[in-house]
Amino acid sequence: MFALVVRFDLHDQAAADAFDVTVSELVTQIVKHEPGTLVYSTHPVADAPLSRLFYEVYRDREAFDEHERQPHTRAFLDGRSEYVASARVEFLNDGPAKGLPA
Repeated sequence: MFALVVRFDLHDQAAADAFDVTVSELVTQIVKHEPGTLVYSTHPVADAPLSRLFYEVYRDREAFDEHERQPHTRAFLDGRSEYVASARVEFLNDGPAKGLPA
């Protein structure tokens, strides 16, 4: 498996609202076109209304690389600066889990 967590801090509420629409469309495309993406979960952060957290799990590094090459992902990555003030990416090592392939 290959997993990561991303925290996005957004410019303002208008940017957050537009970001959420964009992310909803992105997730729809991921579901349709990315069998190697096992989990792509996005969440508003409690007590931080301008922050979003993504938890992503891929079958392997190759599936992540394929995700990064997809037109819908490229469009999201290329356009995110319109909404995002800062982002932090954390790549994860395997650990004990429930609900994920061993």
